[in-house]
Amino acid sequence: MTSILPLSHRSFLEKTLDILSQDSRIHTLLAGGSLIHGGMDEFSDLDFVVVVEEDSYTDVLASRTAIARRIGPLLSAFTGEHVGEPRLLICLYGPDLLHIDLKFVTMSDLDRRIERPIVLWSRDKGTIEERLDRADIRWPNLDPDWFEARAWIWLHYGAARALRGELFEAIGMLAFFREQVLGPMLHRRAGRPQRGVRRVEAFGLDQTRQLAATIARHDLEAVKASLVAAIELYLELRADDPPHSEVEGMPGALLRFLGSESENSQGALKSRTK
Repeated sequence: MTSILPLSHRSFLEKTLDILSQDSRIHTLLAGGSLIHGGMDEFSDLDFVVVVEEDSYTDVLASRTAIARRIGPLLSAFTGEHVGEPRLLICLYGPDLLHIDLKFVTMSDLDRRIERPIVLWSRDKGTIEERLDRADIRWPNLDPDWFEARAWIWLHYGAARALRGELFEAIGMLAFFREQVLGPMLHRRAGRPQRGVRRVEAFGLDQTRQLAATIARHDLEAVKASLVAAIELYLELRADDPPHSEVEGMPGALLRFLGSESENSQGALKSRTK
């Protein structure tokens, strides 16, 4: 497995294994991310899951930054509350920059996973493998109703900010909409786990350049055009797996609000909803 890693990643992984295996509080080291999804290269992160003995978990969690410093030249680290994962320590090592995620869990946390990690090292590999084999492993894909309930509110927010002249905020909303809605729906179309806009280019998910058309420069008309492009792509992707009910009056009401309901755009959007 380590043969597929770039040299810097391989060296870091080997040192991590050596250091953590000497800590009696740590039971197992797992890996996820690119190591299991593929596409590992020099720009990839390393995503480690550190399985801690139950009676040592509080102590390890309190000292996780110190643990991170032991395994390499740590430049900076912070915990993952912003992604709803306080057990996660997000680390940057140097001087050759390397992003490492360290998630500290207990054995019971392995019963439900979003992906099947690989076992790098364990004090009892057989037990860990058996537990992972029994685990409920399910990527948190979102259903059509989730997208429909949010899409028009988020797009309206972007339109309102643009019309007010808050173009940076509107451009930020377009990026958020790509990450939360359009990217996942493109992955859905390809039969892949809904991973935001990750690997969209690598998997050729935007060959028509419709997603690229939602990227706007700092100009009101450009932002409005990108919002219309986002509406068009959403409607096309929505048709792949329609929600149980569609938000009434959309997209017409939003286009009128945006001032973009030209004859051409109105006709094109109506044709997509038939």
